[in-house]
Amino acid sequence: MTHAPAAARALLASVLSVSALLTTAACSVLGSDTAGPAAPASASASLSTATPAAEQSSSATPEPGLSEEQLRAALITETDLGQPWVPTRGAATWRDGLLKSSTKNADCRRLLDALYTEELFGAPAGPRAVVALDDAYSGAQLRYQVAAYRSADVDRTLKWLDGLPKKCGEFTATAKKDGVQKVEVDALTLPETGDARQALRVTMTGETPDRQLTRLTLDVAVVRVGEETITLTNGGFGDVASELIQVVVEFGVNRLTEIQKQGRVRV
Repeated sequence: MTHAPAAARALLASVLSVSALLTTAACSVLGSDTAGPAAPASASASLSTATPAAEQSSSATPEPGLSEEQLRAALITETDLGQPWVPTRGAATWRDGLLKSSTKNADCRRLLDALYTEELFGAPAGPRAVVALDDAYSGAQLRYQVAAYRSADVDRTLKWLDGLPKKCGEFTATAKKDGVQKVEVDALTLPETGDARQALRVTMTGETPDRQLTRLTLDVAVVRVGEETITLTNGGFGDVASELIQVVVEFGVNRLTEIQKQGRVRV
């Protein structure tokens, strides 16, 4: 049997990472003492001890937003994902090459601008925490952010995202570096987690100046969890497993929820 090509090895590694994260998330949700292959020994185990004091008098002062330290603790790390994920080495080259594009439709242009600037909601109401990770095999890049925004603003943006597969299902965009791109926008299904959620898959197909075919796939997900909102993107050339963003969202909501409980206990 011949050796698998690099792309196949990368896809296999991604699938294995998803399976490991699924096991870890399941253990966290069920409260199992059995450690998964990439168990995040920091947040889930230590925060679970804070829940007994969660029920306090309804007359207590309303809880302030989470601190920057708590938001950082809510992030997903390369330890959670396992190989081949590593801390980012910098912005992916396709960000300027493809996402910096223009198109006539206002909604579609707003989507491309938001993906390029990585800002769906504008400035947060308080601190934010962000982590970026690279897939060392495939070159995909994942960005995970936790911040507080006004619930009404988040829900309004979620409604806008929900309508994009109809408004911008297929359109053309002109990238400054890589020319005309065919763009497709499809809805992605997320687990029923958090208070409100929405996800999209955006694909951009075109040619480089030397006529090499390119296909960028970018998954974007937003989940509101109380006062905080998780924003996640995962994209790159080649195979981008949609299961990864689904699993990371569920795992991330569980972690953020536990940290929010810890914040309430400290009030």
